[in-house]
Amino acid sequence: MSEEKISVMLVDDQTMIRQGLGYVISMQPDMTVIGEASDGEEAVDLVNSLLPDVVLMDVQMPGKSGIQATKEIVEKQPRTKVLILTTFDNHNYVVEGIRAGAVGYMLKDADSQEMLDLIRRAYKGEALFHTVTAAKALAEVLQTLPQEQQNGDEEAVLLLEDLTDRELDVLQQIAYGYRNDQIAQNLFISEGTVKTHVHRILHKMGVEDRTQAVAKALRHRLVK
Repeated sequence: MSEEKISVMLVDDQTMIRQGLGYVISMQPDMTVIGEASDGEEAVDLVNSLLPDVVLMDVQMPGKSGIQATKEIVEKQPRTKVLILTTFDNHNYVVEGIRAGAVGYMLKDADSQEMLDLIRRAYKGEALFHTVTAAKALAEVLQTLPQEQQNGDEEAVLLLEDLTDRELDVLQQIAYGYRNDQIAQNLFISEGTVKTHVHRILHKMGVEDRTQAVAKALRHRLVK
């Protein structure tokens, strides 16, 4: 029996962009394009009916923007991972994308192999904010979040008590989108140890994947 393919949906108001992305994705043995939308409103409706694994979401579209659509999709279909598509490495788009719940972003002129790698990693539940622009944006989002952790957020207090210092270190690395091998190198531990920490973090936080862990960590200011 063949492995289940990653279902991808494309959202962009430019037909040629959708056709180009669709052609590359459809050539992959582990992926399939199950739908296309030309604006944010249509995207939200299609996601609710098609339930794709990954959505490539343009930012600037007529009517409902990609950021607005991302927020609605993440709220209604949390299992669907959204990757923001941008023309420029725009700091504001990254900030808005993080707040809306996107798991990462990519430039429209990115190498096709990089795009495919991002889709596969998003499907696995990885947070993909690991560029300099994204790191600065993540820091800005953290600074503007309410001080829940210090104002009687019981869940945050319990998580802080439950997570070890090393697990918090690993969680911080996950928040910046580093892979296990990169985390191992950054923290001077083995990749096997990183995997063990990640497994324990997900279990303790009561989440299914790294993306949900990052979202929860941001909400409770467990990363900085």
